Parts: sequence; C-alpha cells; structure tokens
Amino acid sequence: MAIPDYQTLMLPALRCLADGRIKVVRDVVEELADKFGLTDADRAQLLPSGGTLTFASRVGWAKTYLKKAGLLTQPKRGIVQISPKGMELLAAPPDVLNTKFLDKFESFRTFRNAGRTSPGAVNDARPAAPLLDQTPEEVMDTANVQLRAALADEVLDRVKACPPAFFEQLVVQLLIRMGYGGSREEAGRAVGRSGDGGIDGIINEDRLGLDAIYLQAKRWEGSVGEGPVRDFKGALDAKGAQKGVFITTSTFTPAAKDAARNSRSYKIVLIDGARLADLMIEHDLGVSVAATYQLKRIDSDFFADE
Repeated sequence: MAIPDYQTLMLPALRCLADGRIKVVRDVVEELADKFGLTDADRAQLLPSGGTLTFASRVGWAKTYLKKAGLLTQPKRGIVQISPKGMELLAAPPDVLNTKFLDKFESFRTFRNAGRTSPGAVNDARPAAPLLDQTPEEVMDTANVQLRAALADEVLDRVKACPPAFFEQLVVQLLIRMGYGGSREEAGRAVGRSGDGGIDGIINEDRLGLDAIYLQAKRWEGSVGEGPVRDFKGALDAKGAQKGVFITTSTFTPAAKDAARNSRSYKIVLIDGARLADLMIEHDLGVSVAATYQLKRIDSDFFADE
C-alpha cells in the first residue's frame, strides 16, 4: 500500500500509546509500519532530498502536532507518552484526527501561528490556505514557516534540558555569533562567576572591551515576573553598568516587560524562550543545514538580446 500521510498517522500513533507506557519513538515507527503493512521498500523510501526516511519523517510530524496539541508528551528526546488529554480523547475518539481537528486546541493554534508572528515574518493570524489554493512558491514558504516553528520548539526543549553551566556558555556563544566579544577567547575572559551579585555573565560589547554587557541567564518553568527584573537592575547598579540582557527559557509577564522598558538609567533587553530559539536558528547555533533547495528563475539579462 502507499505510505500514509502524516495526518492519517495521527490517530493510530496516539492509539499506539493508549496503554500509558513510555515508548521509544523508533519503536512507535516500527509498530505503525507493521500496522499499515508497509513493505521493506516502503520503510526504506527516502524523501526527495535523500537524507530522511519518508515514513519516519511523517510519523515524526504526526508526533510533533500531537505534542503541540497537548495529546502526548515527550519526557526526553526520542521517547513519547500519551497525556491525560490524549487519554480523554481516545475515550471518545473522533472519526478523523487531523490538523483541522487539532485547531480546537489553543496550544496547537499558538504553534501554528508562531511562524507568522516571529520577528521578520508577516503578522497574519488567518489560517493557512489549503495547499491546492497556493502556488508552488507559496507552498514552499508555508512549509518553511512550519519547519522553522517545529525546529524552534525542539531547540527550546533541548536548551531546557541542558545543565545550568552549559546554558550559560550557550548564551555566551550566541552573543559571539551575534557579533559581540570579538572571539571566544576574548568573550570567555569576560564571563564572571555564576551568580556573582545577581550577574551570570559579562561579555565585551566590542573587541577592545570599551563597553560591557551584563547577562542574566535563567532557565525558568513559569513566567518571569517584575521582581527578578528589578533585582537585575539592582545588580547592574552595583556594578556601575548601564546595559544588560536578561535571557530566560520561559516568558516574561507584562509587568516584567514594563520594568525593563521604563528605565532611564539602564538599557535592558529581555529575551524569552521563543526569541532565544529563533536567534539560535538565525545564527546557526545548535542547528545545522540538513538540506538546501534552490528556487531558480529565468535570467532576463541572458535573453535580453534575443
């Protein structure tokens, strides 16, 4: 039979986890392949780019969408488990489980719209047009938005799972990629002790060290409120500093944003988890190119004298 599309795989994938046990993703892939009677050739089929197994990729996308809808969880990389919400859905399953059905869940809608509201993207809250209504270029643009949103989600999950010391070094590396500090060696000498008076790191703003940026890098589960931002201001004042960057894997409350914005003495930039993941992708930190697609058009100058 033909390899099923990722939406067709959603409900069967959820049912594979109905017993509530934690399962390895590759075992779920094999279980679904057996369920759909795929041949060895089907299982070995690659995407046109040649780097990924088609069926495993489709199961992966089904997993990602179910996770963003809150129907399953991913306690660690490579393993999955059904959530209470997923168990509730299986108690009265829909006839069809697809992206249209998942749009009922707020967390999934947020995920679907993330790419359209990220920096540099067109802020358009309208649902994506069906593929048949889009030109080939629009299909590619839509796919790129979805791929980037899924990658950002995975990047943030990995950052949250890393040790605190690794996270602090990650922040330093990111600022270097963004053009601060000059080099890893120069920036490394500028990083202070963790928790030194409320400052997690110091990095040169330029290669000569004429100015410095003070860092606060915190992995939080809940939203960061006004208090930690005010404490950071106090730490900056104690250091005689004027510029600071507060980075968290979580989000900032409106009060925290106001506390950072309404300051005449300090320039404080807040970077939440979503922005952190976006910056890491933009500056190729923790990610690498898996495939490259070139869109070519006619060269009008070549045919100008035709």
